Amino acid sequence: MTQTATVTRRWRRFAWHYVEMVIAMFAGMFALGMLLSAVGLGFSHERQPELAYLLMAFDMSVGMVIWMRYRGHGWAATLEMCAAMFVPVVPLFPLLWLGLVDGGAVMTLAHVAMFPLMLAAMLWRRDEYAGCAA
Repeated sequence: MTQTATVTRRWRRFAWHYVEMVIAMFAGMFALGMLLSAVGLGFSHERQPELAYLLMAFDMSVGMVIWMRYRGHGWAATLEMCAAMFVPVVPLFPLLWLGLVDGGAVMTLAHVAMFPLMLAAMLWRRDEYAGCAA
């Protein structure tokens, strides 16, 4: 295999892994979100945006942990990916508390920020993500 083909293959693996992480994130969010709501543990995005967001970030993280561990990733990479679910609220919660944004804006902005943060975590360990089995 030529070096160009090898590089192309590694970047395809990297891109596919990113897609897998997004799928795992949404699967965790929907599956656990429905389960927790069914047993009365859901929170209102309007009345309790902090709790609602943290619970959703936890749900997304569970999906990603399960998939990453299945794929053989170590705990460091797994926890970095989970951090991408929680880090966006660091600047957003104070803005919420000051009344500069509402709960809906926190949800939207945090979800938008997650995707580049996930990519940054993957680029940090580029060799691990590009070399994992497909």
